[in-house]
Amino acid sequence: MSLTRAFQLPYQLISISGQEQLSYLHGQLTQDMNLITDEQFMWAGHCSPKGKLWGAFRVFKFNDHFFMMGSESEVAASARELKKYGVFAQVDIHHLASPNIIGILTDNETKTCELLGLNFTNSNACEFANQKALRLDENRIVLYVDEHFNLPAEITLSDEHHAFTEATIIAGEPQLSDGMVEEFVPQMINLQAIGGISFKKGCYTGQETVARMRYLGKNKRAMYILQGSNDKALSETDVEIQLGENWRRAGKIINQVYNSKTQKYSALAVLPNDTDVTSTLRAKHTPEVSMSILPLPYSLEDDK
Repeated sequence: MSLTRAFQLPYQLISISGQEQLSYLHGQLTQDMNLITDEQFMWAGHCSPKGKLWGAFRVFKFNDHFFMMGSESEVAASARELKKYGVFAQVDIHHLASPNIIGILTDNETKTCELLGLNFTNSNACEFANQKALRLDENRIVLYVDEHFNLPAEITLSDEHHAFTEATIIAGEPQLSDGMVEEFVPQMINLQAIGGISFKKGCYTGQETVARMRYLGKNKRAMYILQGSNDKALSETDVEIQLGENWRRAGKIINQVYNSKTQKYSALAVLPNDTDVTSTLRAKHTPEVSMSILPLPYSLEDDK
């Protein structure tokens, strides 16, 4: 029996429209915006002039608008910066704080797409019944829908999003939580590994730093998937690594979630990129929570 679950997600959106929307975003984001179409969404970073990320976004097109999907912290920071420079271009920029975004977890993609009327043939984005769907992988779909949308009777919607967030973390997809904005360059959260950086496009804000990290080997950090067990939820910012009988600061946690059903704590952490994947780590402020490093579902090898 196939299982499809739906979750109300806390993501927010930035909508960008206007005559110069493409050229404006092309000069702001790490992605080649010409590659994003109605049938193709892509990851992109939005950097400060120093190359530090305001956010990492799933970027898609819908109804002649570009949309940037991210966390509340990412969207608030990027919307503020985009509006600051957008006054010099023919663009309209809006921060959508309460969009109706639904995450789908399925173990039968074909059946789920039939139920929802989705067609991802040779694409990872599609429109259906005047709504938008993004295919993240064979088990995960994100829907951006209006207030009139109803899921099929076979799919139940949950207000609890932790299971979907856990799957996103296990997939190694970056998201910056509160306090982590403007702390990392794109390669430190593996944005290049998920196709979120174009090294062939023209200039964009922060490009000099991003290029230096790639071509001069300046980047010394990467994002890792951590997981441990605990009997209650925790909110952590720092992780420590065991070296012999001692513990030392290892890095920062940028996103985390607790699954109360399995009592598993999962997190994304930025650590030195030479960290031994067999290392034992712990939460700094909850040291009884021991964590191990899970394998990334993609390669960090850089093909120059």
